[in-house]
Amino acid sequence: MGVHIGTSGWSYDHWEHVLYPPGTPPRDRLAHYVRRFDTVELNASHYRWPREASFASWRRRLPDDFLLSVKAPRGLTHAKRLYAPEVWIERIARCWHELADRRAVLLVQLPPTMERDDARLGYFLAALPPWIAVSVEFRHPSWHADAVFGILERYDAAYCVMSGAHLPCVLRVTAGFAYVRLHGPDPHHLYGGSYSDEDLAWWSDRIREWDAAGTGVFAYFNNDGGGNAVRNAETLRRMLGQ
Repeated sequence: MGVHIGTSGWSYDHWEHVLYPPGTPPRDRLAHYVRRFDTVELNASHYRWPREASFASWRRRLPDDFLLSVKAPRGLTHAKRLYAPEVWIERIARCWHELADRRAVLLVQLPPTMERDDARLGYFLAALPPWIAVSVEFRHPSWHADAVFGILERYDAAYCVMSGAHLPCVLRVTAGFAYVRLHGPDPHHLYGGSYSDEDLAWWSDRIREWDAAGTGVFAYFNNDGGGNAVRNAETLRRMLGQ
């Protein structure tokens, strides 16, 4: 599976001069992104789930070796809170099929108000088709328990390793790949700040350890302000020899 480093999203006005030339229309931003990275995490899908045709279009537009991770819709995670997930799973699976070999990981981010519910998590993961690689990001502290990690391991679902203000950084691997979201180094505000070279060297060491153990890695920077995510991702890639 290898090591894949990218950013959360690719289309931000404040990434002009950083990732794309000034005046680049939004429709052309992805073309600039794929010249510098081999993976991205789609976040807009959380707020409005795209049509199947959009996934088919991404499959055609993305290079052969590019992998797209996609954030699950908030209708599933925040409105339904994983309850009775079948309708959403069917819809996601149809779209996931359209991505074909461009698909990476489905990110399921649970709301910070959703407390631990082992039965609900297990039911959701059991209902998800096994050909959809999935990572679960837990925001409520009650989920950080060995029994929960065991559920993830049972279904080869990745625990989402987090870095960010007020979030625990638990280096736990529960699947054949590690999934990392880097929300910024600011200790008070999520998505703020730029990681130092020392911080990135530490993450480089962790990723090398996982890779040496045969664990694939997907890592996405979510500190988009000022283009920090782009710079941090490129620095980490250089440290890893990419």
